[in-house]
Amino acid sequence: MTPRTDNPSMSDQAPLNHPQSKADLFWSFTILALQGFGGVLAVVQRELVEKKRWMSREQFIEDWAVAQILPGPNVINLSLMIGGRYFGLAGAMAGVAGMLTAPLVVVLLLAAAFGGVSDAAWAQGALRGMGAVSAGLIAATGLKMISALRANPMGMPVCMGLAVASFIGVGVLRWPLAYVLLGTGLVACSWAYAQLAKQALAGKRP
Repeated sequence: MTPRTDNPSMSDQAPLNHPQSKADLFWSFTILALQGFGGVLAVVQRELVEKKRWMSREQFIEDWAVAQILPGPNVINLSLMIGGRYFGLAGAMAGVAGMLTAPLVVVLLLAAAFGGVSDAAWAQGALRGMGAVSAGLIAATGLKMISALRANPMGMPVCMGLAVASFIGVGVLRWPLAYVLLGTGLVACSWAYAQLAKQALAGKRP
């Protein structure tokens, strides 16, 4: 199966790759999962877009947006989508297995080792420091992917406005995520549908 190449912004880029087998999916997601200590978004974007080139930045943003709104961990949803796209149900299971197997072992070992020192000041400080690093990684990845929104049919100003509105709703006003998704999501879907319909109509005109 060949990767999607329907995005016009990819015409001037090198061809995309795709997983060679279910084993390739499993080991790729295993390596990815072992790097995702909190800043998983940064790791996923770097591995899948920049290193392996299984998808473009635009495709990654689209798939990550779907994974974000589905129930469950974002990266697990993404591994299901990518595995299923290339190898069906078996590929989806291989992707999820890669995401969960090795991290489960690591977490169990860390939990056993950390249990005796969890109340120590240095351990608490280390956790706070890792939280700050994780937030920085996610913010840097978000800024790096902003340029991909130029090809979005909604337009950059609308995309940025919706992003700011979502941040204010969740981060400042502390509204439930479900309400913010319903509000901004409905506005975004309606506007995107209108813009795509306008483009389709313009394309049919002689």
